[in-house]
Amino acid sequence: MAESSFGSMAGPKAEGAAPELGIGMLGYAFMGKAHTNAFKKIPYMMYPPPAIPKLVALCGRNEEATRAAAERYGYEKVYTDWRDMIADPAVQIFDNGGPNNIHAEPTIAAARAGKHVLCEKPLARTAAEAKTMLDAVNAAGVKHMVAFNYRFVPAIRLAYNLINSGKLGRIYHFRAVYLQEWIMPHYGAGMIWRTDKDVAGSGALGDLGAHIIDLARFLCGEIKSVGALTRTFIPERSGQKVEVDDAFVSVAEFENGAIGTLEASRFAGGNKNGERLEINGEKGSIRFNMERMNELEVFWVGDEPKETQGWRTVLVSESYHPWWENWWPQGHIIGWEHTFVHEITHFLDCIVNDKDVAPFGASFEDGYRAAVVCDGILESAATRRVVDLKY
Repeated sequence: MAESSFGSMAGPKAEGAAPELGIGMLGYAFMGKAHTNAFKKIPYMMYPPPAIPKLVALCGRNEEATRAAAERYGYEKVYTDWRDMIADPAVQIFDNGGPNNIHAEPTIAAARAGKHVLCEKPLARTAAEAKTMLDAVNAAGVKHMVAFNYRFVPAIRLAYNLINSGKLGRIYHFRAVYLQEWIMPHYGAGMIWRTDKDVAGSGALGDLGAHIIDLARFLCGEIKSVGALTRTFIPERSGQKVEVDDAFVSVAEFENGAIGTLEASRFAGGNKNGERLEINGEKGSIRFNMERMNELEVFWVGDEPKETQGWRTVLVSESYHPWWENWWPQGHIIGWEHTFVHEITHFLDCIVNDKDVAPFGASFEDGYRAAVVCDGILESAATRRVVDLKY
């Protein structure tokens, strides 16, 4: 399959049979399951695959739970210490799906051991921590990607292509919200790692905001300055003080002159995974809703006849849309889990054929820059001043 304007898709990437690449996964819960599902689907759905992921090892602190997950998923070995897993010569790709506080040290060690690294978002708890990770992968010369999987939604990639082809003309506005409800008092969530500053670094900002910050940069370019407010609605959980944000709102200035708004909350009742964005340009506008992820709304300025001018809903499921030739006939929609299939296929292709992860995938450089924006938002909220970002 040829490479298109949408970037690298699945296809015959190596001469002869696709090589095997050994996977060492840290973490077996939410992201461990999502990534493993993708590893298992790639060989027969993104066909022919650039590489065959081999599920070598799974690592977790609880040996019993890790063994149960390894048996369920099909991993060959179990480790309770990530150092031992990284030392395993059969592991060629280190996949870090652990909480934010164990992103940096294991990932840096894996890079220094010559392993390619895939790390969940946010890359780190702070920009300074993210920079140590970026420096490590650059020094080691390994491939590196941050799992900003929403770049690999077909409708988002279509939006990217429309913007970069110039069809929207000059971009005026970017606005995005990422809203969830699961941590509201009604649902009974106590103190968990996502509300612990030492573990998570931030709250809704790093958990949800990092995604829309990355999409803002991916679709509209670098962010120049931010102003923001944060709020913690529940100051204590399970007898412990909560020091992370439950919600934030921010205004943003882009280097290309566009302006934008970013908002995330885990206190937005009725929103399950409500990531929504809108981009306005001189020739048209785009709207996207993650809860309707197979659709992209498009409006063309001056479209005729004016009596029927308005937003059009495009079902992004045709064979000529990004990645769709690997899936089903038009209208037979795909889901959230398929974004990881696309994302990891891209990463395997970059490893096998020595391609750059960026611009289609998020490299550690992208992860670091998203962390700079997150830090800027927190600084602005604390100082009540607009913050000029320095990368």
